[in-house]
Amino acid sequence: MAIEPRLQASEEAIAHLTRGMDELSEVVARQQREIDVLTRRVAMLMQREAERETEGGGTIPLADQRPPHW
Repeated sequence: MAIEPRLQASEEAIAHLTRGMDELSEVVARQQREIDVLTRRVAMLMQREAERETEGGGTIPLADQRPPHW
């Protein structure tokens, strides 16, 4: 039983799109993991800097101060 050429072409296109979608899904998952790591690092650095500023002069941490134009 031969498959119609149009049906076979459609099945090949679906297989190709499915593979592409799987690859993109893996890329998005990897990028999300990287974003999570970077977000934690930024939070840690901000916390360290706030502690350093507080220890250094007892002032309000720079990150929590209002900009001079306010």
